[in-house]
Amino acid sequence: MTTTRLTAAFLAVLVLAGCAADDPHRRAKTGAAIGAVSGAVLGHQLDDEAGKFVGAAVGAVAGAAVGNYMDKQEQAFEQALAQERRQHAAEVQRLKDDTLKLTLSNEVSFDFDSAQIKPAFKPTLREVAGVLREYPKSVVHIVGHTDNVGPADYNQRLSQRRAEAVKQFLVQQGISGERIRAEGRGESDPRATNETASGRQLNRRVEIYVKPVVEGEEERAYRTPGG
Repeated sequence: MTTTRLTAAFLAVLVLAGCAADDPHRRAKTGAAIGAVSGAVLGHQLDDEAGKFVGAAVGAVAGAAVGNYMDKQEQAFEQALAQERRQHAAEVQRLKDDTLKLTLSNEVSFDFDSAQIKPAFKPTLREVAGVLREYPKSVVHIVGHTDNVGPADYNQRLSQRRAEAVKQFLVQQGISGERIRAEGRGESDPRATNETASGRQLNRRVEIYVKPVVEGEEERAYRTPGG
């Protein structure tokens, strides 16, 4: 990460801060700029070639405070996704390592054989982005899954495209791309049997893992979540 990139990111915020108060897009523009600065600062902690941390990540959570930080973030996701949870379109889980796992049904997020986000799914992702902006000391892993209908290699590519689509939408909402990792697992990690329609529906999903960045253990946040 160069000084030039950092400077450019901060200048973007300064410019947007001077936007007219009556600009209807001011909030979205400012959020995107803040996301860019966050990404620049976090990215500065990485060796671009080796991919390793060269210093403590700015904004990391102290080890003793991780539990409380993730408690509050979990509650925020549960509140933000309350309607989707009632409709069984989203789940919020807390894993043993304090990672938060959001499971979003593909039935409401993507049309069959498509990686284009449904308009009706965008408000849900905006809610997710709002919580991520409020709790920036984390890395976001987006994992796409499919059922086993069709060729395995095609399903792999489709799941990757869907994960990338969710990532790009979150970036548009002001979440730094430096915080987000997108991965497709195709049909390789089913959560239910593919022998029934209900099982295949459960297997078609997008999972979002939110991993805390812990002081002294920053690299753990970038490790790919297990299947």
